[in-house]
Amino acid sequence: MKLIYNAIAGTSVERLAALSDGVFAVALTLLVLDIHPPATEAIHGELELWHAVVALFPRLLMYVMSFLTLGIFWLGQQTQLNHVARSNRSLTWIHLVFLFAVSITPFSTALLAGFTAYRTALLIYWGNILALGATLYVSWVCAIAQALYACGAALCVINTYFSIAAIVLVQLNYAVAPRFTRKSNVS
Repeated sequence: MKLIYNAIAGTSVERLAALSDGVFAVALTLLVLDIHPPATEAIHGELELWHAVVALFPRLLMYVMSFLTLGIFWLGQQTQLNHVARSNRSLTWIHLVFLFAVSITPFSTALLAGFTAYRTALLIYWGNILALGATLYVSWVCAIAQALYACGAALCVINTYFSIAAIVLVQLNYAVAPRFTRKSNVS
């Protein structure tokens, strides 16, 4: 039973895309919840309201910056998923790690907005972006490897030696010349 589960677990790209859309939607919504309008009782005139709104600028800037970042990564992931006919358990887990990085983005954004002058906050934010990019890249490489191996397997219909040669070429590509896969980075 374990072998069967591992063979069928996480194969639906549509389910992965639906989960991703939901996680992105929540993360994008949570970003704006860190921006609070000025307290009504603290404002007693137009000038005070203006100053309070201007004081929100760092949080607004972080919101826009993170909204754009998540938008770029959502587009990158959707582009990948549109080119993958079927997933597997490994690719699904890579995307789940990617979604973890998506879901932590509101925290790193709020931290940076609250502590803009602190390097630690900026490093955590950059680490979040690095995690997004690295996991999206790894998922793309994993998906490409699956497609190349699937093509190699399909060659066995024509000739088993062609299929074996394709497997060897794919393995050599990943063992010796990984630069061929780097061109496929979508983030």
